[in-house]
Amino acid sequence: MEEQIQEYLYNPTVGKIVSFFIGIAIIWMLINTIQKNLFSKIKDNNNRYKAKKFSSFIGYFLTILLLTIIFSDRLGNLTVALGVAGAGIAFALQEVIASFAGWLAIMFGGFYNTGDRVQLGGIKGDVMDIGVLRTTIMETGQWVDGDLYNGRIVLIANSYVFKEPVFNYSGDFPFLWDEIKIPVQYGSDYDKAKEIILKAGVEVAGDLTIKSKQKWTSLQNKYRLEDAQTEPMISLIANDNWAEYTLRYVVGYKRRRTTKTELFTKILTEIEKTNGAVKMASATFQLVQAPDFNVNIKK
Repeated sequence: MEEQIQEYLYNPTVGKIVSFFIGIAIIWMLINTIQKNLFSKIKDNNNRYKAKKFSSFIGYFLTILLLTIIFSDRLGNLTVALGVAGAGIAFALQEVIASFAGWLAIMFGGFYNTGDRVQLGGIKGDVMDIGVLRTTIMETGQWVDGDLYNGRIVLIANSYVFKEPVFNYSGDFPFLWDEIKIPVQYGSDYDKAKEIILKAGVEVAGDLTIKSKQKWTSLQNKYRLEDAQTEPMISLIANDNWAEYTLRYVVGYKRRRTTKTELFTKILTEIEKTNGAVKMASATFQLVQAPDFNVNIKK
Protein backbone atom coordinates (compact mmCIF):
# COMPACT_ATOMS: atom_id res chain seq x y z
CA MET A 1 0.00 0.00 0.00
CA GLU A 2 2.79 2.39 0.90
CA GLU A 3 4.60 1.58 -2.31
CA GLN A 4 1.46 2.44 -4.31
CA ILE A 5 1.10 5.75 -2.47
CA GLN A 6 4.75 6.63 -3.08
CA GLU A 7 4.43 5.64 -6.73
CA TYR A 8 1.33 7.83 -7.00
CA LEU A 9 3.02 10.79 -5.31
CA TYR A 10 6.14 10.57 -7.47
CA ASN A 11 4.14 10.17 -10.68
CA PRO A 12 5.27 12.96 -13.10
CA THR A 13 1.71 13.54 -14.31
CA VAL A 14 0.44 14.07 -10.77
CA GLY A 15 3.31 16.47 -10.11
CA LYS A 16 2.44 18.46 -13.22
CA ILE A 17 -1.23 18.66 -12.26
CA VAL A 18 -0.35 19.86 -8.76
CA SER A 19 2.10 22.39 -10.18
CA PHE A 20 -0.57 23.61 -12.61
CA PHE A 21 -3.15 24.23 -9.89
CA ILE A 22 -0.59 25.89 -7.63
CA GLY A 23 0.45 28.14 -10.52
CA ILE A 24 -3.18 29.06 -11.24
CA ALA A 25 -3.75 29.93 -7.58
CA ILE A 26 -0.69 32.18 -7.53
CA ILE A 27 -1.63 33.92 -10.80
CA TRP A 28 -5.20 34.73 -9.75
CA MET A 29 -4.20 35.72 -6.22
CA LEU A 30 -1.87 38.30 -7.76
CA ILE A 31 -4.55 39.47 -10.21
CA ASN A 32 -7.16 39.85 -7.46
CA THR A 33 -4.69 41.64 -5.17
CA ILE A 34 -3.81 44.12 -7.91
CA GLN A 35 -7.48 44.72 -8.74
CA LYS A 36 -8.49 45.32 -5.12
CA ASN A 37 -5.50 47.34 -3.92
CA LEU A 38 -4.42 49.21 -7.04
CA PHE A 39 -7.24 49.44 -9.58
CA SER A 40 -9.88 50.22 -6.94
CA LYS A 41 -8.14 53.58 -6.38
CA ILE A 42 -8.78 54.69 -9.95
CA LYS A 43 -11.55 57.30 -9.71
CA ASP A 44 -12.73 57.28 -13.32
CA ASN A 45 -15.25 54.45 -13.79
CA ASN A 46 -14.35 53.86 -17.43
CA ASN A 47 -10.60 53.63 -16.78
CA ARG A 48 -11.15 51.42 -13.71
CA TYR A 49 -13.34 49.05 -15.74
CA LYS A 50 -10.79 48.85 -18.56
CA ALA A 51 -7.93 48.20 -16.13
CA LYS A 52 -9.81 45.35 -14.41
CA LYS A 53 -10.85 43.89 -17.75
CA PHE A 54 -7.28 44.00 -19.06
CA SER A 55 -5.90 42.38 -15.92
CA SER A 56 -8.44 39.56 -16.25
CA PHE A 57 -7.33 38.94 -19.83
CA ILE A 58 -3.72 38.85 -18.63
CA GLY A 59 -4.75 36.24 -16.06
CA TYR A 60 -6.38 34.06 -18.72
CA PHE A 61 -3.35 34.44 -20.96
CA LEU A 62 -0.94 33.43 -18.18
CA THR A 63 -3.15 30.45 -17.32
CA ILE A 64 -3.07 29.19 -20.91
CA LEU A 65 0.69 29.85 -21.08
CA LEU A 66 1.24 27.90 -17.86
CA LEU A 67 -0.82 25.01 -19.19
CA THR A 68 1.20 24.97 -22.41
CA ILE A 69 4.54 25.01 -20.60
CA ILE A 70 3.72 22.31 -18.04
CA PHE A 71 1.99 19.91 -20.41
CA SER A 72 4.00 20.69 -23.55
CA ASP A 73 5.07 17.05 -23.98
CA ARG A 74 1.46 15.84 -23.65
CA LEU A 75 0.01 18.45 -25.95
CA GLY A 76 2.28 17.39 -28.77
CA ASN A 77 0.51 14.04 -28.98
CA LEU A 78 -2.85 15.78 -29.45
CA THR A 79 -1.82 17.74 -32.54
CA VAL A 80 -2.99 15.12 -35.03
CA ALA A 81 -6.28 14.52 -33.24
CA LEU A 82 -7.00 18.23 -33.00
CA GLY A 83 -6.18 18.70 -36.66
CA VAL A 84 -8.71 16.05 -37.68
CA ALA A 85 -11.39 17.42 -35.37
CA GLY A 86 -10.65 21.05 -36.21
CA ALA A 87 -13.01 21.27 -39.16
CA GLY A 88 -15.91 19.79 -37.23
CA ILE A 89 -15.25 22.00 -34.21
CA ALA A 90 -15.07 25.10 -36.41
CA PHE A 91 -18.41 24.25 -38.01
CA ALA A 92 -20.11 23.48 -34.70
CA LEU A 93 -18.76 26.59 -33.03
CA GLN A 94 -19.08 29.00 -35.94
CA GLU A 95 -21.33 31.37 -33.97
CA VAL A 96 -18.88 31.34 -31.06
CA ILE A 97 -15.99 32.04 -33.43
CA ALA A 98 -17.96 34.85 -35.09
CA SER A 99 -18.72 36.34 -31.66
CA PHE A 100 -15.05 36.19 -30.71
CA ALA A 101 -14.15 37.86 -34.01
CA GLY A 102 -16.82 40.46 -33.24
CA TRP A 103 -15.21 41.08 -29.86
CA LEU A 104 -11.85 41.71 -31.55
CA ALA A 105 -13.56 44.10 -34.00
CA ILE A 106 -15.26 45.95 -31.13
CA MET A 107 -12.10 46.26 -29.05
CA PHE A 108 -9.78 47.32 -31.87
CA GLY A 109 -12.21 48.76 -34.41
CA GLY A 110 -13.81 51.39 -32.21
CA PHE A 111 -17.41 50.27 -32.74
CA TYR A 112 -18.36 51.28 -29.19
CA ASN A 113 -17.03 51.34 -25.64
CA THR A 114 -18.53 50.67 -22.24
CA GLY A 115 -20.82 53.52 -21.24
CA ASP A 116 -21.79 54.34 -24.83
CA ARG A 117 -25.45 54.46 -25.80
CA VAL A 118 -25.96 52.19 -28.80
CA GLN A 119 -28.62 50.41 -30.78
CA LEU A 120 -27.50 46.90 -31.58
CA GLY A 121 -29.59 44.04 -32.89
CA GLY A 122 -32.74 46.13 -32.52
CA ILE A 123 -31.95 46.82 -28.84
CA LYS A 124 -31.23 50.35 -27.65
CA GLY A 125 -29.45 51.09 -24.39
CA ASP A 126 -26.17 51.76 -22.58
CA VAL A 127 -23.27 49.32 -22.84
CA MET A 128 -22.56 47.84 -19.41
CA ASP A 129 -19.94 45.27 -20.32
CA ILE A 130 -18.15 43.95 -23.41
CA GLY A 131 -17.42 40.25 -22.99
CA VAL A 132 -15.51 37.93 -25.26
CA LEU A 133 -18.75 36.51 -26.67
CA ARG A 134 -21.52 38.91 -25.64
CA THR A 135 -22.18 42.59 -25.02
CA THR A 136 -24.33 43.45 -21.99
CA ILE A 137 -26.75 46.37 -22.43
CA MET A 138 -29.04 48.18 -19.99
CA GLU A 139 -32.07 48.69 -22.21
CA THR A 140 -33.92 51.98 -22.69
CA GLY A 141 -37.34 52.67 -24.17
CA GLN A 142 -39.78 49.91 -25.12
CA TRP A 143 -42.72 50.30 -22.69
CA VAL A 144 -41.01 53.36 -21.10
CA ASP A 145 -41.38 56.66 -22.94
CA GLY A 146 -38.28 58.64 -23.74
CA ASP A 147 -34.64 57.57 -23.46
CA LEU A 148 -35.01 56.19 -19.94
CA TYR A 149 -33.94 52.83 -18.52
CA ASN A 150 -36.63 50.19 -18.32
CA GLY A 151 -34.57 47.91 -16.03
CA ARG A 152 -34.14 45.07 -18.51
CA ILE A 153 -30.59 43.79 -19.06
CA VAL A 154 -29.97 42.37 -22.54
CA LEU A 155 -27.11 40.12 -23.68
CA ILE A 156 -26.31 40.42 -27.38
CA ALA A 157 -23.87 38.23 -29.28
CA ASN A 158 -20.86 40.17 -30.57
CA SER A 159 -21.35 38.61 -33.99
CA TYR A 160 -24.19 41.11 -34.57
CA VAL A 161 -21.63 43.78 -35.46
CA PHE A 162 -21.06 41.91 -38.73
CA LYS A 163 -24.75 41.31 -39.46
CA GLU A 164 -26.61 44.52 -38.62
CA PRO A 165 -25.90 48.26 -38.41
CA VAL A 166 -24.43 49.51 -35.15
CA PHE A 167 -25.91 52.86 -34.04
CA ASN A 168 -23.67 54.75 -31.62
CA TYR A 169 -25.31 57.76 -29.98
CA SER A 170 -22.25 58.78 -27.99
CA GLY A 171 -19.18 58.00 -30.09
CA ASP A 172 -17.01 60.68 -31.66
CA PHE A 173 -19.98 63.08 -31.65
CA PRO A 174 -21.90 62.68 -28.35
CA PHE A 175 -24.70 65.02 -29.42
CA LEU A 176 -27.94 64.65 -31.34
CA TRP A 177 -30.02 67.03 -33.39
CA ASP A 178 -33.57 67.14 -32.13
CA GLU A 179 -36.69 69.11 -33.05
CA ILE A 180 -39.92 70.30 -31.51
CA LYS A 181 -42.95 71.58 -33.42
CA ILE A 182 -45.12 74.48 -32.22
CA PRO A 183 -48.53 75.01 -33.93
CA VAL A 184 -49.64 78.65 -33.93
CA GLN A 185 -53.05 79.95 -34.93
CA TYR A 186 -53.42 81.95 -38.12
CA GLY A 187 -53.71 85.64 -37.40
CA SER A 188 -51.14 85.56 -34.59
CA ASP A 189 -48.09 87.81 -34.41
CA TYR A 190 -45.71 85.58 -36.40
CA ASP A 191 -42.58 87.61 -35.68
CA LYS A 192 -43.31 87.53 -31.97
CA ALA A 193 -43.91 83.77 -32.10
CA LYS A 194 -40.59 83.25 -33.86
CA GLU A 195 -38.80 85.44 -31.32
CA ILE A 196 -40.26 83.52 -28.37
CA ILE A 197 -39.42 80.08 -29.76
CA LEU A 198 -35.90 80.96 -30.87
CA LYS A 199 -35.14 82.69 -27.57
CA ALA A 200 -36.21 79.58 -25.66
CA GLY A 201 -33.97 77.45 -27.87
CA VAL A 202 -30.95 79.67 -27.22
CA GLU A 203 -31.53 79.79 -23.45
CA VAL A 204 -32.05 76.04 -23.03
CA ALA A 205 -29.80 74.46 -25.68
CA GLY A 206 -27.51 77.31 -26.70
CA ASP A 207 -24.78 76.36 -24.23
CA LEU A 208 -24.00 73.25 -26.28
CA THR A 209 -23.40 75.23 -29.47
CA ILE A 210 -19.69 75.76 -28.92
CA LYS A 211 -19.00 72.27 -27.55
CA SER A 212 -20.87 70.53 -30.36
CA LYS A 213 -19.19 72.76 -32.95
CA GLN A 214 -15.77 71.74 -31.67
CA LYS A 215 -16.69 68.07 -31.82
CA TRP A 216 -18.07 68.48 -35.33
CA THR A 217 -14.85 70.20 -36.44
CA SER A 218 -12.88 67.24 -35.08
CA LEU A 219 -15.11 64.91 -37.11
CA GLN A 220 -14.48 66.98 -40.24
CA ASN A 221 -10.74 66.57 -39.70
CA LYS A 222 -11.18 62.82 -39.38
CA TYR A 223 -13.91 62.14 -41.97
CA ARG A 224 -15.28 63.72 -45.09
CA LEU A 225 -18.16 65.82 -43.80
CA GLU A 226 -19.75 69.11 -44.71
CA ASP A 227 -20.17 71.92 -42.23
CA ALA A 228 -23.29 71.75 -40.05
CA GLN A 229 -25.18 74.37 -38.08
CA THR A 230 -25.12 73.63 -34.38
CA GLU A 231 -26.87 76.84 -33.30
CA PRO A 232 -30.61 76.63 -32.63
CA MET A 233 -32.54 77.39 -35.80
CA ILE A 234 -36.21 77.83 -36.59
CA SER A 235 -38.29 77.19 -39.70
CA LEU A 236 -41.93 77.84 -40.59
CA ILE A 237 -44.44 76.06 -42.78
CA ALA A 238 -48.14 76.73 -43.33
CA ASN A 239 -50.54 73.81 -43.53
CA ASP A 240 -54.33 73.50 -43.66
CA ASN A 241 -54.83 74.00 -39.92
CA TRP A 242 -52.12 76.30 -38.56
CA ALA A 243 -48.70 77.88 -38.96
CA GLU A 244 -46.16 75.33 -37.73
CA TYR A 245 -42.82 76.44 -36.31
CA THR A 246 -40.02 73.86 -36.04
CA LEU A 247 -37.17 74.48 -33.62
CA ARG A 248 -34.03 72.47 -34.38
CA TYR A 249 -31.27 72.30 -31.78
CA VAL A 250 -28.34 70.20 -30.55
CA VAL A 251 -28.76 68.24 -27.33
CA GLY A 252 -26.77 65.73 -25.29
CA TYR A 253 -27.75 62.16 -26.14
CA LYS A 254 -29.04 61.54 -22.59
CA ARG A 255 -30.98 64.81 -22.21
CA ARG A 256 -33.51 64.74 -25.04
CA ARG A 257 -36.57 64.38 -22.83
CA THR A 258 -35.55 66.88 -20.14
CA THR A 259 -34.55 69.41 -22.78
CA LYS A 260 -37.93 69.13 -24.49
CA THR A 261 -39.66 69.65 -21.14
CA GLU A 262 -37.66 72.83 -20.50
CA LEU A 263 -38.30 74.14 -24.00
CA PHE A 264 -42.05 73.59 -23.95
CA THR A 265 -42.31 75.09 -20.46
CA LYS A 266 -40.53 78.29 -21.50
CA ILE A 267 -42.38 78.61 -24.79
CA LEU A 268 -45.84 78.08 -23.29
CA THR A 269 -45.11 80.52 -20.46
CA GLU A 270 -43.96 83.25 -22.85
CA ILE A 271 -46.88 82.71 -25.23
CA GLU A 272 -49.35 83.16 -22.37
CA LYS A 273 -47.66 86.49 -21.53
CA THR A 274 -48.52 87.89 -24.98
CA ASN A 275 -52.20 88.28 -23.97
CA GLY A 276 -53.50 86.68 -27.13
CA ALA A 277 -51.03 88.20 -29.61
CA VAL A 278 -49.72 84.66 -30.12
CA LYS A 279 -52.10 81.74 -29.76
CA MET A 280 -51.39 78.04 -29.77
CA ALA A 281 -53.42 76.13 -32.35
CA SER A 282 -55.31 72.90 -31.96
CA ALA A 283 -57.11 70.64 -34.34
CA THR A 284 -60.53 72.00 -35.32
CA PHE A 285 -63.31 70.28 -37.15
CA GLN A 286 -66.09 72.00 -39.10
CA LEU A 287 -69.39 70.19 -39.27
CA VAL A 288 -71.11 70.80 -42.59
CA GLN A 289 -74.92 70.72 -42.69
CA ALA A 290 -76.40 67.99 -44.85
CA PRO A 291 -77.88 69.33 -48.13
CA ASP A 292 -81.64 69.44 -48.72
CA PHE A 293 -83.13 66.63 -50.76
CA ASN A 294 -86.23 67.00 -52.95
CA VAL A 295 -88.07 63.75 -53.31
CA ASN A 296 -90.87 63.40 -55.87
CA ILE A 297 -93.18 60.45 -55.39
CA LYS A 298 -95.32 59.50 -58.36
CA LYS A 299 -98.36 57.33 -57.99
